[in-house]
Amino acid sequence: MREKILAIIEKNSRIDLKDLAVLLGESETAIANEIAEMEKEHIICGYHTLINWDNTSDEKVVALIEVKVTPQRGMGFDKIAERIYQYNEVNAVYLMSGSFDFTVFIEGKTMRQVAQFVSEKLSPMESVLSTATHFVLKKYKDHGTVLAEETPDERMLITP
Repeated sequence: MREKILAIIEKNSRIDLKDLAVLLGESETAIANEIAEMEKEHIICGYHTLINWDNTSDEKVVALIEVKVTPQRGMGFDKIAERIYQYNEVNAVYLMSGSFDFTVFIEGKTMRQVAQFVSEKLSPMESVLSTATHFVLKKYKDHGTVLAEETPDERMLITP
């Protein structure tokens, strides 16, 4: 039942408990208890609203930063990640396989603000060897939701 609940609320966290119970053929109490248990176990870690900031007047600059580090003895990657994710600008930090160690997603109001974060906070950390910053130019799909509006086919139909 957990996987079914998670699959539904991942797509629509605003679904009414009653509707969820009907969909799953369970009682509201059973569903509520299961959700509460998953929140307690940190399986459900929060409820978020996906916003297409490009359609608002409050645009944000989003950047993906590749970070190479040297883990310090006894600290490993976890302590470095913890130092990075403490910054308010940071939305996500992932340990990666491949040619760099972390992917860091940050938001700022301007490209300059993002650049200042990298140069003043991230790069000076003693364990950071290098960074590469990539700016998001346009989001087409985010968290499984298509954000880009479909463009109508404006080609003329030519018949023989």
